Amino acid sequence: MHNQISTFKIAVRKFAPFETAMQDFWTKYCKFSGCKLELEMVVMDLHELYENTITKKGLANGDFDIAHISTDWVLEGYFNQDFEVLNPYINKNKPRDFPKGWSKSLLTLQRFGWEVVGLPFHDGPECFIYRKDLFESETEKANYQSTYGKALEVPKTWEDFYQIAQFFYRPADNLYGSIFACYPDGHNTVFDFCLQLWTRGGSLVDANGLIQINNQAAIDGLNFYRTIVNDKTAVHPKSNEFESVAAGIAFSQGEAAMMINWFGFAAMCEVDENSKVKGKIDVELLPSVEGKNSASLNVYWLYTIAKGSKNKEIAYDFLRFALAEEQDKQLTLEGGIGCRISTWNDEETNQIIPYYHKLAQLHEVANMLPQKKNWAAIAAIIDEMVLNAINTDALTEQLIEKAQKRINEIDK
Repeated sequence: MHNQISTFKIAVRKFAPFETAMQDFWTKYCKFSGCKLELEMVVMDLHELYENTITKKGLANGDFDIAHISTDWVLEGYFNQDFEVLNPYINKNKPRDFPKGWSKSLLTLQRFGWEVVGLPFHDGPECFIYRKDLFESETEKANYQSTYGKALEVPKTWEDFYQIAQFFYRPADNLYGSIFACYPDGHNTVFDFCLQLWTRGGSLVDANGLIQINNQAAIDGLNFYRTIVNDKTAVHPKSNEFESVAAGIAFSQGEAAMMINWFGFAAMCEVDENSKVKGKIDVELLPSVEGKNSASLNVYWLYTIAKGSKNKEIAYDFLRFALAEEQDKQLTLEGGIGCRISTWNDEETNQIIPYYHKLAQLHEVANMLPQKKNWAAIAAIIDEMVLNAINTDALTEQLIEKAQKRINEIDK
């Protein structure tokens, strides 16, 4: 039996590239530092990770030494004192090039006043990902022109997106127009709802900083979303079972022409050896409604050190190592998304993932989710609202009104 101290535990977001990268970084780190601890990775999907680190106080209790934490949860964890504050460590021994080696958009959500509780691990805002081989095919272009009387182009509006999704409905070829991730985990449908709202000129919060979704942009967005997701001729038949990772994998297998998903799943198509669409895809800004701006969502992943860890010095030393340019780039080439500006601009990276440099422009239109202690509870209400829209015939207006009432009770 190992006693506790001989292992070093990391709570890892379940995603093959994260798992291989973390194992690899640890092996390299031990070689480099002489550390003798054995790595124990506890690999969990979103729900489990949140449960075990935050809800069940796993970080405060020292069940882990380091955890991958989504910026969605960082405020709650900060208020509950789940994380070690990193300033004393950073002041003593900064990560290389900190902070200017990172875009400001990746350093804000984990900072409270002066206190920093996390360092950027993995990023990649939501974007429009599409099969450029299909969009550039002369045959497809001619067929689209003769069917719809207009050119087949990267859709700038949601109407065009819908029409193109129906055009690429080819069940006999296992090809579908688009994929959405509608698995009920309090994340994917919430993100989709926000993107629909923002690309229609709406906002999630009112002038007082309270969540306000009872508005026309939300109604239009939810109407559009429930219609397209339920249209078997427009979306992948497994959309309601997919979370973002499964949706990304299906896309990499050539099962869809278009997808709204995290940038990381575009990169995965180039670097995953099982990908069937290597060299055939590109990314763009999301469609919007006529006359409104595109939008993206920036939720990113952090490395955090557990408040209850017995190995804090080693944990920070390892993070400095994991954050170095070389590891950041390696994470990228394994299928994660490095966070350093040096990786975004890296020549070799852009040869392998030709649209990698587009991260900078996506960050320019990227919104953040509101920072609220009980965001997870608010998100659960929105999630339920969207799922009810997809799965029942209830009126959109009534669903939104009901959700708003419930939100008002907890958002004060």
